[in-house]
Amino acid sequence: MINARNLSKRYGGKLAVNNLSFTVVPGRVTGFVGPNGAGKSTTMRLLLGLDRPDSGEVMFDGRPYRDLALPLRSVGALLEAQAVHKGRSARNHLLCLAQTQGLPARRVDEVISVAGLRAVARKRAGGFSLGMGQRLGIAAALLGNPRMLLLDEPVNGLDPEGVLWIRNLMKQLAAEGRTVFVSSHLMNEMAVTADHLIVIGRGRLLADCSMQEFIDSHSASQVLVKTADAVRLSDLVEVEGGQVLRESSDTLVVNRMAAPRIAELAARAGLVVYELTPQRGSLEEAFLELTAASLEYGDHDTAAATDSGALSSQAGASGRNAS
Repeated sequence: MINARNLSKRYGGKLAVNNLSFTVVPGRVTGFVGPNGAGKSTTMRLLLGLDRPDSGEVMFDGRPYRDLALPLRSVGALLEAQAVHKGRSARNHLLCLAQTQGLPARRVDEVISVAGLRAVARKRAGGFSLGMGQRLGIAAALLGNPRMLLLDEPVNGLDPEGVLWIRNLMKQLAAEGRTVFVSSHLMNEMAVTADHLIVIGRGRLLADCSMQEFIDSHSASQVLVKTADAVRLSDLVEVEGGQVLRESSDTLVVNRMAAPRIAELAARAGLVVYELTPQRGSLEEAFLELTAASLEYGDHDTAAATDSGALSSQAGASGRNAS
């Protein structure tokens, strides 16, 4: 378990992290998200003792990171995958780390296999692509078979097969009862990976809840309706307080009214309904809705456009890959 309590960190005149508290529990994948400049990277550094907070504390199973005698056996971390000695082979890089923790060489070979690095294990890390370097960083995080993992943008640079691999790996580790904390800006990936979300904006906590609760609370639910008499049903729904968007001559999208109530109105009026499908909001929509006022970059017009759904979704760009 990871406990962050009242963390604050200021750089000059900027308060990067503002009295931030949260708990990451074992047995589930906890996503850590926020707009650019929200303080995610600073928070990750504070968790691992790479920066010292101005106030607050972080505990890993009740102990500060600095007090862990063999930290890689308790906490595995991926913050900057490219932070390796470029002249060392992948295996030698991992072997050096293993020796600092009293880990046997066979453990190095095990994580090389898990990370799909066998074919390049004896090649210099300096020649690795972004995707292969990412796999090496993940292998290093797994080296000590830790109970807790902190992963910052773990899918960066991976191809689709690699993305699926790390997604399934995180779920598997959580299912084993480990604590998995993953930071990402890719909402589509978080939607299919994380069970729980911690959302921050301008260094402050905005949400700490399950994925489903977050989506339900911060995005509008809709009902897709197909009927032979869209005009008449639209009038009935609006009289009852629903909000209707005409998609076509026989298709409506209804907000602010549940599917059972729409069915009741149609039945009472003798209207034929061909389809009545509730549609849940997306994580991206919920995220944009909640964080619109917390953007560090952009202006009010942009935030307003985002809030109204005028901005199209932006796919996360992956870097070069070689899996």
